[in-house]
Order: sequence, then C-alpha cells, then structure tokens
Amino acid sequence: MGFTTKALHAKPTNKDTYGAMRFPIYQSSAFEFEKAEDLEAVFKGQKMGHVYTRSSNPSIEEFELKVKTISGAFGVIATATGMAAISNALFALVKSGDNIITTSFLFGNTLSLFQTLFSDFDVEVRYVDVNDLEAIKKNIDARTRLLFCESVSNPQLIVPDFLAIKSVLKEYNIPLIVDTTMTPWNIFDARKNGVDVEIISATKYLSGGGHVLGGLIVDNGTFNWKNHANLEPFFKKFGPFAFMARLRKETFRNLGATLTAQSAYLLSLGLETLDLRVQRSCSNALAVAKHLQERSEVISVDYPLLEGSRAYANASKQFSGGGAIVTFSLANKEKAYTFLNNLSIIKRGTNIQDNKSLAIAPYHTIYAEYSDEQKASYELNEGMIRLSVGIEDLEDLIADIDKALEISAS
Repeated sequence: MGFTTKALHAKPTNKDTYGAMRFPIYQSSAFEFEKAEDLEAVFKGQKMGHVYTRSSNPSIEEFELKVKTISGAFGVIATATGMAAISNALFALVKSGDNIITTSFLFGNTLSLFQTLFSDFDVEVRYVDVNDLEAIKKNIDARTRLLFCESVSNPQLIVPDFLAIKSVLKEYNIPLIVDTTMTPWNIFDARKNGVDVEIISATKYLSGGGHVLGGLIVDNGTFNWKNHANLEPFFKKFGPFAFMARLRKETFRNLGATLTAQSAYLLSLGLETLDLRVQRSCSNALAVAKHLQERSEVISVDYPLLEGSRAYANASKQFSGGGAIVTFSLANKEKAYTFLNNLSIIKRGTNIQDNKSLAIAPYHTIYAEYSDEQKASYELNEGMIRLSVGIEDLEDLIADIDKALEISAS
C-alpha cells in the first residue's frame, strides 16, 4: 500500500466493541483487571496490557502503531513534545563521563539542552562540522555514545550526507541519531539513508494545524544495541528491543514525558493527510524561494532544493521534497520588522510546518539569549527571516510577500 493508504487503513490493535471507525480516546489514568494475577503478569511483562497511562495507553499505542506501519520502523515511542523525545532518547544512551558528537547548527532549544543540562550531568558535547568526516573521526573515543544532528538544520538549512556519516560511525559502533522533523517519511527515507534513530516533533507536520504538542522516538532497527556500552545489559534480556526496553522500563517511564490520549487521537488524524499537506507545502516553499530570488529587496535566499544552495547536492539525492522552511535576509532589523509587521496572510509566530504560513526573525527571538558573537557563529544575521510555508494558495502567499517587501523598501 502507498503512504496515505497505510495512514488511512492501518488496522487497530484491538477491534472496537462498537465498530467505531475512529479508534476511541481512552481518557483514563488507570485500567482495571479482572484478576490480581493478570495485573501481576502485566507488571512483570509476562502479558500484554495497559496498567497506567504514564507508561502506556490504548489510544497512544494506536498512534504509535500507525506511525510504525507507515514508516516501516522497528519500534516507536510517542512523547509529550519533540524536546521530550530528544531528551528521553539521549538520556537513555548516555551516562556521566560519556560524550556525544553533534553540530552547533541546531534548533535553539536543542542547543540549549546540550549547553546546559548535559554539561550539568557531566556529559561532554563535542561540536563539529558533520559534513567533515575527518573531524568526526578525530572526535570519537571510547566514551563516544552517539552522533546527533538534524536532517535539515533550523534555520541554517544545512543538510548532512547521512550515508557518508554512517560509514564512519559504523567502524566505531556508534548510532546515528537524527531529528527528522523537517523531512517526514514521505519525502525522506531515513532508514535507507543510514539513520538508526529518528527524533520527531509531532507538533509540526504530523499535527498540521498547530493544535497539539507531541514527539516521537523511532528506532529503525538498523543498529545492533549489543555493541552499545550502556545498553548491553538490556540487550542480554531484550535483544534487538534493548533501546525500546530501556526507554519503556526506565527513561521514558521515570521521566514522565507522556503524550495525552487526546493528543494521540489528534495526531493520528493528522497522519491521514500528512502526505497531501507536505507535498503542497514543499511545492509552495520552492516556488516562494524562487520568487524571493527575483526581488531586489532580498539580499540572500536559501532553501534545500534551490539550485545553487549549499545543501542542494545532499538534499536532491536524499529528499524528494525540500520541506517547508525558506530563509532569506533583508538589509537590517528595521527592514525585517517592517516586512513582518506588514504581512496579512502570513502570521508572525514561532512554530513551523503548520498548515498556515508563519514568519519570524530568529536572531531576535529564538536565539535572543545568545550573544551577538554566538549568533554570528550560528550563521544568523539581524535581517534574517525564517518563513515556514504553509498550504495556502501560492498566488496569495506571493502577493502577501510582495506587498510587505515593497513597504519595507520604501
């Protein structure tokens, strides 16, 4: 079956008593068992069942299984937010004294997590250019537990060569963990491109309407967890399910980053139209990027599938769509803010990959806590606009952008 057919017709784990065509919302914190022996068996892992929603819930399980069906994943855990997915996945793989390799070109909150909490817990974070394979090799040692990056960096729009990175990591038995929020499964086959674990903010494309928070940890089943120092005890007991088992039984359960049943229901609905919305958004984004190139007020424009972009070679061989984000720069903050304040259809907001188009000046907002020197090192400038292109009619978006640009130039 095709992507959308799977999303629409993935069979539920259990048939609903009343034949509901939408899997019900199980709005309950705990679940009753007919016999004490059954409850004990579930706690011991000897029998399947739901005991307490913080650990599992039928509605959340249904969402996870639908994601597993359409993505081809080995295992899936849904979390309360995208940041919860990142923190849970990484804390399951590292301990005090370990180190991870990453890049400084990351979403602002992810960067903050690495620079604060990881340091507090004595986990060293080593920043490299992830497209520099020699730099990666030089930073690997016996305590390196993973490499983390984004499929498309936000907002710099850098695209790594994942198979090249994987070829290096494979020598040292190090998993490749990638935040693939910007490139959902219908435009990027992460498993085929060497990604062992995907981290996804379901708040974005999966939700679509910007109405619910959620996250996903997706194990593609490509890494042998027997070779990971911190998961060896779990591998002895759970085999290839070692990573998922540690999350379920320790990290995820104990940190309490639980998705709500209501949110799981809404995200399941979002999956059904994901492909339609992503294709429209990608098409609009590429057209908007090309249009911005023609505007004299615009100093620079970037989009992964824009010819001439530094990401074009890697993006065109790995992605079938470039995602929703276009970045462009105006002369200064004043012109950027005049542009933003004169948009009508495009909204001023910090989310991305909503059905609605959104715009923000990341230098002054998302990265407000960083120094000017740090922001320069992250390739940000005062006139930069991050535009998340939605599914509106293209002609209306172009007209809105042109009007705002003309006012900013006057």
